[in-house]
Amino acid sequence: MKKIAFAVVAMMALAGCTTAENDAALGGTAGAVIGGLATGDAGGAIVGGVVGAASGVLIGKATRTGWCRYRDRNGRIYEARCR
Repeated sequence: MKKIAFAVVAMMALAGCTTAENDAALGGTAGAVIGGLATGDAGGAIVGGVVGAASGVLIGKATRTGWCRYRDRNGRIYEARCR
């Protein structure tokens, strides 16, 4: 139960990140929880987290069609509709 609570707190801490980072964090957290519960050990949680993070990034990119990443004159990266 402590592991799940830690995962939820970690996910909430990442709420201020960019969309791609959020997708990876959410997928990784969900994968780690599912992997840990399914196998009952840390190895399953690690594998689940890696697979979940990769899946989260891929699914996130697939659902954000029409959006591109740009860099402003100060070097900050932002997302906007593709030109």
